[in-house]
Amino acid sequence: MPFDFHRIKRLPPYVFAEVNEMKARARAQGEDIVDFGMGNPDTPPPAHVIDKLVETVRDPKIHRYSTSRGIPGLRRANAAYYERRFGVEVDPDSETIVTLGSKEGLANLAQAITTPGDVILAPNPSYPIHPYGFIIAGAVIRHIPVGPEQDFFLNLEQAVRHCVPPPTAIVLNYPANPTAEVVDLAFYEEMVRFAKAQDLFILSDLAYAEIYFDGNPPPSILQVAGAKDVAVEFTSLSKTYSMPGWRMGFATGNRRLIAALTRIKSYLDYGAFTPIQVAACAALNGPQDCVEAVRDLYSGRRDVLIEGLAAAGWAIPSPQATMFAWAPLPERFAPLGSLEFSKRLLDEAKVAVSPGIGFGEYGDGYVRIALVENEHRTRQAIRNVRRFLQTAEVEDEPEQRTMVRS
Repeated sequence: MPFDFHRIKRLPPYVFAEVNEMKARARAQGEDIVDFGMGNPDTPPPAHVIDKLVETVRDPKIHRYSTSRGIPGLRRANAAYYERRFGVEVDPDSETIVTLGSKEGLANLAQAITTPGDVILAPNPSYPIHPYGFIIAGAVIRHIPVGPEQDFFLNLEQAVRHCVPPPTAIVLNYPANPTAEVVDLAFYEEMVRFAKAQDLFILSDLAYAEIYFDGNPPPSILQVAGAKDVAVEFTSLSKTYSMPGWRMGFATGNRRLIAALTRIKSYLDYGAFTPIQVAACAALNGPQDCVEAVRDLYSGRRDVLIEGLAAAGWAIPSPQATMFAWAPLPERFAPLGSLEFSKRLLDEAKVAVSPGIGFGEYGDGYVRIALVENEHRTRQAIRNVRRFLQTAEVEDEPEQRTMVRS
């Protein structure tokens, strides 16, 4: 007997799957693929963090259930980070909670605060969990076009004016994945004013707070006076300390939202494995020269990529933050769209990137390039791309393509 599962039906086919399947087939045939597709750090966590994990995991008493809101020491460590980095005071008992990465925190908060039919404002293009965490929870998404050609507040005001019912929350993500856009504190000040006037909650994804270049640290929305009245912010250790598989993040800010997330999580999980939480304390409280080293690593890769591709004939804006470059399709290939271009690049240049359409229809003119290959491999990819750009043929009438959000 066939069944239609309502929540699953609301999720479109995963656009990245087609490129991933091509990549897997190529590797199975022995082809060398330079993979810029997933933002998956390729370096290990700092040695002192690993040492703390090993030391803690040897304690026979440490393997029991943990706590879903996070051990007190880790919540205090996150509060200390906010004080040190942003000058923001955080109550570790009521204004922050440990999450299994920022992705889990966003998705579970969506479950906690969403009534079916609620309208949520989400950027487009965006990291998929931003809209789809709420879609899974039963919300309706109103997309806010973002990117280098967009006027954010003009688009936001237009979206709110035409929302029925009025929206209940907005998702922000700066530094942005995938576009690498950054904003200043004045942007957040305007956003807090707007949210209070419209009775909106703000959910700010600050996962790339520490991956910035050229000496311009991104601000936190919680630096704005009164922001805690409407805002909660998600941060992560994944990129800062090269700990993506450890699944360690935080939600911080508005007490009502933190309480709602705490309540939901108490039914769903017992928190991260305690030794991981203890090691996360060592990351936040320990020496921070490892964070500077991570920034230097990505900055060097960025410069090699941007300068090399420019010399190859593909001009790409240099990102100020994140571990991504948001690359407009070369003009000759623009009619193909991002998915077909990504497939051609993989097949003919042996270079994998993420098609922009996977982040929303406003991303279709771009691909995302992750800075996850070393400089030697990046130069290899640049040589392959140069040959591709010089020799590839493009049909005058590309096949009709389907615009699918993911």
